[in-house]
Amino acid sequence: MSRLVTGSEELVGSLGGGKTTREDLLRIYEESGSDPRRLLDAAWLIGRRKKGHTVTFSKKAFFNVINMCRDICSYCTYRAEPESAKASMMPVSQVKKLLQTARRHNCVEALFVTGESPEEGYPQVREWLRQQGFSSMIEYLDHCSRLALDEGLFPHTNAGNLNADQLDVLKRTNVSLGLMLESSSDRLSMEGMPHHMAPSKNPKARIKVLENAGKRRIPMTTGILIGIGETPREMIDSILTIRDLHKRYGNIQEVIVQNFQPESGTMMQSSPGADPGYFARVIALTRVAMPEMNVQAPPNLSPRSCRDLLSAGINDWGGISPITPDFVNPEFPWPQLDRVEEISSDAGLKLQCRFPVYPEFMDMIPPDLAGRIASLQDEHGLVREDRWR
Repeated sequence: MSRLVTGSEELVGSLGGGKTTREDLLRIYEESGSDPRRLLDAAWLIGRRKKGHTVTFSKKAFFNVINMCRDICSYCTYRAEPESAKASMMPVSQVKKLLQTARRHNCVEALFVTGESPEEGYPQVREWLRQQGFSSMIEYLDHCSRLALDEGLFPHTNAGNLNADQLDVLKRTNVSLGLMLESSSDRLSMEGMPHHMAPSKNPKARIKVLENAGKRRIPMTTGILIGIGETPREMIDSILTIRDLHKRYGNIQEVIVQNFQPESGTMMQSSPGADPGYFARVIALTRVAMPEMNVQAPPNLSPRSCRDLLSAGINDWGGISPITPDFVNPEFPWPQLDRVEEISSDAGLKLQCRFPVYPEFMDMIPPDLAGRIASLQDEHGLVREDRWR
């Protein structure tokens, strides 16, 4: 890091330990418009004081289980129709084969992803599940999660807006679950906006799922999507919505700050991606608002400005796979791990591999899952180097 600009230490001292108000954050954001360095340096200082000089990642395999989805988001390339060439319905045999490959490459996380309620929107999915011997998508995900555990990997599932019973099922086999809030703004669901045809992206629906997960003490990954038409006030409200959820339930294990990147074949393919300067300021505001939080930004979506993500205060790169693409953002491949390690080292940080559940949330997972992790942990609760290298 270069020398800190004047005022960054004073800003850190004035932030009140994460008790910043909406007005505080809006003022800090507005003041950073002409020169963001004071905010970015403050976020760097907070990140290092709270998270040390380590930056983590999760070595994963991405299981594109079923990519049919009842939602239509204006920016999404993941969703597929059953007749599409990119449609995916992974049978048990394919899941097992990828799990074995993942283990040979020392992956730690099995990321299971589906579209939103695929069996509700597509009779083809219901029939496929029946042929596989399962009555529901959740039953199948539970089975796949058990296969992952048998292979020595740890499941983390992103399957949209799960109900309370579905959360209970996956809690038994998953060390964490994921659901992006994306935005707390109802305006983004209005006609002509990115979430207009995506009922599951309604903020109230997403918040309800996160609340149910909190009541069940399930470690959750959530986050915000930046650059899809939100205003600064809406962006700040989204950060504070997540902070409030964590204050109430204590189970938000990380916040992803993800930048929109246009991709071909979507309704927003001609829209500009999130401005890198704006994106860095949002990351820094997230760190300021939640000093103790694990803050992540995906490196593949900022291929030319990865270093700036560290400078803005992140302490995690998210999941990176040596064997599978990012099926959600297929035009943006993950960087090689040695490149991520080089970038981290240049910033004075040590790259280390974590489990899909962070050490400080280990007490929330079932004892049998915690026992499996314990045999592979180092003294800091992270993955032993001989397990992931």
